[in-house]
Amino acid sequence: MDISTLSLLHNIFQEVQGKQDWKAALDTLFVSLRGSFVYDNVAIYLIDPQIKGLEVVYARAKGRGRKAEAEAAWGESTANDVLASGKMVLHLPAQGAQGTDRLAQAHLLGIPLNIGSKLSGALVFIRFGGPEFSDLQIQIGSLQAFWSAALIERRDLQEARAELDSVQRQMRLQEDFVSTISHELRTPLGFIKGYTTSLLRQDTIWDETTQREFLNIIDEEADQLTRLLEDMLESARLQSKTIQFKFSPVRMDALVRDVATRVKTRHPELKITFDVQPLPPLHGDGFRLSQVFENLFSNALKYAPNSEIKISMWFHDGKIRITFADHGDGIPEEYLPFIFERFYRVPGERTVTGTGLGLYICRQIVLAHHGNIWVESALGKGTAFYIELSVDPQH
Repeated sequence: MDISTLSLLHNIFQEVQGKQDWKAALDTLFVSLRGSFVYDNVAIYLIDPQIKGLEVVYARAKGRGRKAEAEAAWGESTANDVLASGKMVLHLPAQGAQGTDRLAQAHLLGIPLNIGSKLSGALVFIRFGGPEFSDLQIQIGSLQAFWSAALIERRDLQEARAELDSVQRQMRLQEDFVSTISHELRTPLGFIKGYTTSLLRQDTIWDETTQREFLNIIDEEADQLTRLLEDMLESARLQSKTIQFKFSPVRMDALVRDVATRVKTRHPELKITFDVQPLPPLHGDGFRLSQVFENLFSNALKYAPNSEIKISMWFHDGKIRITFADHGDGIPEEYLPFIFERFYRVPGERTVTGTGLGLYICRQIVLAHHGNIWVESALGKGTAFYIELSVDPQH
């Protein structure tokens, strides 16, 4: 192998190493070397433990084999021979295969792929019509097999790392949830227990005004406890997809205004403005859609207190678009991708009560309507939730 070839390989391998996507890296690897190592087709076979056979994970047709039948074009039998022997395999055209039909004159080079020191597959080059693979080309093919195995191993490690990160994040969220839910349950139970015990004391006589005040507190805390338990059960049912939705025509403008009226009854200081264009009826579950906006209002009251809430609705191209915006502190950009996850709460907001279930419930209900929900936020300017629902979710 001369200096120019080594220099070429060095440059190609550097370019391959810089590719993030493993298939793009393989494309670079094989295409860049095709000038000195001509082939028509190339394929990578890996052992699939589930089907207990070979699976093509990468295949490219570069030459005359583009329209050949699969077995002839991709060399599966050669890959099987490599795995059976554990060695490089050369297959020459069958005797008598001659004439002008180049596809009947297949030269196949199969090279073992060792991933993690274990024989895991084969790299197969196919050349139709010759010439035979030279010793130098076999060496180059072996280098490509080494790099292919390294790229696949890197892919496996990246996937394993991403899965581990996801599992670890979910475990942290669940640990946070257990801690949060313990606090959220103890608070109303503590009030209920404390005021009930006070009312039951026989050594103290409470006047009627005080009794009513205590009973109102007990009633409010019982409602809070009920909402907490309902959120937990609702999120579990949504996750397991056991909720039955009851679809019927819904006027979204009227539905959102009704929710806003109920919220204003409990929070008369809250300012809500509407910008609503004429909307057609939507085929949906009115009760579940009300939950979405109740949760959005609850979220805004917690994280953007004293902020005006602006709700906009318009219809376009068969879909209703709803914007629910506040002018609060906003959410840091790095947290936005996670806020619809179950149990997720924005770090630093631990003083605000909540379980991290409200936005998860919103998203699941919207998805059940074949819709979409997303969020945009800017620090110091506020947060806007966007909901897009098809008037007919079946289309």
